[in-house]
Amino acid sequence: MKTRLASPRPRFRHRTVAGLTALLLPFAALVALATPAQAADSATATYTKVSDWGTGFEGKWTVKNTGTTSVSTWTVEWDFPSGTAVTSGWDADITGSGNHWTAKNKSWNGTLAPGASLSFGFNGSGAGSPSGCKINGGSCDGGPSQPGDNPPSAPGTPTASDITNTSVKLTWTAATSTKGIKNYDVLRGGAKIATVTGTTYTDTGLSAGTDYSYTVQARDTAEVTGPVSGARTVRTTGGGTDPGPGTGGKVKLGYFTEWGVYDRNYHVKNLVTSGSASKITHINYSFGNVTGGKCAMGDSYAATDKAYTADQSVDGVADTWDQPLRGNFNQLRKLKAKYPGIKVLWSFGGWTWSGGFGQAVQNPTAFAQSCYDLVKDPRWADVFDGVDLDWEYPNACGLSCDTSGPAAFKNMMQAMRAKFGTGSLVTAAVTADASSGGKIDKVDYAGAAQYMDWFNVMTYDFFGAFAAQGPTAPHSPLTSYPGIPQAGFNSADAIAKFKAQGVPAKKLLLGIGFYGRGWTGVTQATPGGTATGAAPGTYEAGIEDYKVLKNTCPPTGTIAGTSYAKCGSNWWSYDTPATITSKMAWANQQSLGGAFFWDFTGDTANGELVSAINSGLG
Repeated sequence: MKTRLASPRPRFRHRTVAGLTALLLPFAALVALATPAQAADSATATYTKVSDWGTGFEGKWTVKNTGTTSVSTWTVEWDFPSGTAVTSGWDADITGSGNHWTAKNKSWNGTLAPGASLSFGFNGSGAGSPSGCKINGGSCDGGPSQPGDNPPSAPGTPTASDITNTSVKLTWTAATSTKGIKNYDVLRGGAKIATVTGTTYTDTGLSAGTDYSYTVQARDTAEVTGPVSGARTVRTTGGGTDPGPGTGGKVKLGYFTEWGVYDRNYHVKNLVTSGSASKITHINYSFGNVTGGKCAMGDSYAATDKAYTADQSVDGVADTWDQPLRGNFNQLRKLKAKYPGIKVLWSFGGWTWSGGFGQAVQNPTAFAQSCYDLVKDPRWADVFDGVDLDWEYPNACGLSCDTSGPAAFKNMMQAMRAKFGTGSLVTAAVTADASSGGKIDKVDYAGAAQYMDWFNVMTYDFFGAFAAQGPTAPHSPLTSYPGIPQAGFNSADAIAKFKAQGVPAKKLLLGIGFYGRGWTGVTQATPGGTATGAAPGTYEAGIEDYKVLKNTCPPTGTIAGTSYAKCGSNWWSYDTPATITSKMAWANQQSLGGAFFWDFTGDTANGELVSAINSGLG
């Protein structure tokens, strides 16, 4: 049983730089210090970190002639701390000796007229910042004794006090800078809300019972800003409680696919324009990788680097080239600022990347630590409210087969809870195979439940054109029906089996697919017909989005709580607003914790399937 759409998932890291002209050879070569070609006060050099993708970064130096006569050559020198190095560069000849780096002009860019400037760049490894900058033997800021143009340090993570229904007082330790600190920007949800000269600020006009995330960024007297501080999440007093199992509310969770920003052109802003953001409680950001026994970044370009223009951005503000975080993560930060009730979890694994779980659970504690370190990275810690593990499948076969044993999943979730604590969400997507001796029977899900907030039960993909000749059958039947190809392959049986195993109903979410599965070469209108193969699909044969099918192949019948459609020789099954409404009523009757869906991109531009889930759960 397949359980996840195999949508296009770009794996590249977008690091190609036009004009890359110099690969550093050799890094260990000794380099003589440059002899000043001009007076020290005739030129300056300023450093900027353009982007950071976790395992490396892009840096840029800007050289400016501040004198009254032309500069004919220039040499910039700096030191990196141990563990940080230049790996490639462009628009300068860059060489290194130990931790000391020297960049000399090319033959074509050495001359600078008074007031003119130019830039050269490089890719680097490590996380350090340059120090001891010199240009043509003098200080990079043009002064006779200043040590260079380093940005200010990050302020301390803010602490919160005097929290009321509508306000909070923030306090942080000061940043440091060789030029002195001018002021601080206070950011809420990644957006600047104030600039202050001291190290305290009181934010007012807030909503009761709401989560807010704060960071602080320092600016020196040369107007250079440093990195943002760690994030502090604050919940105002009063108000209601968050939706979720055990709180009287219902979880309404959707998967946001990392790769959807490419061919599907679906971005975080679409959650706003479709109206879906106001009708959900949680988002699973998918997927992070599981490799080498650790949680790892998936596509860092989409997650943290992709620049958004003003019209593409959630808040209508364009990304800048020098901001510390861009991509989906920054857009999710802006979404949470606009809709503070939404919680975001980072989901790891999925159909393609589940093969790494077997190695990871050999040391659950180390695996949990790696996930925690990535999810809680200070650059985006305020974006995520927890972790989701999508292992397809523990102690069973999916894309590959696992033999970790029935206790491995429980041990993994126990380690996750121990590391993430009670303040973060810990969840998992799980099989819906309720057949006798099937995938549910192979794992101690009840033992894991005590450490988890909920299970996303993948009650879809039961049947499809992966069985090319059929028989045709609805891929997401709510109940069994006469002639169903496999006993136990339906939502009701799956939920019943989890309950019988000892998983509380409030920790079970019903899964909905925002897509259909279909065959071609079919002559029989009702389920149970034969086929010749998979029906054509936009991105993958046998799979099509609801937003397409509702127009190209409207339903011609219903069975087992879901719909099917026959159009020409193609036969499809998929859920509609009407069948989703019925499924939500059933979920409420079963006292389930709510529902989730895969994924936002399959819905219509006005979010009609999300609306059906929201209204159906109440």
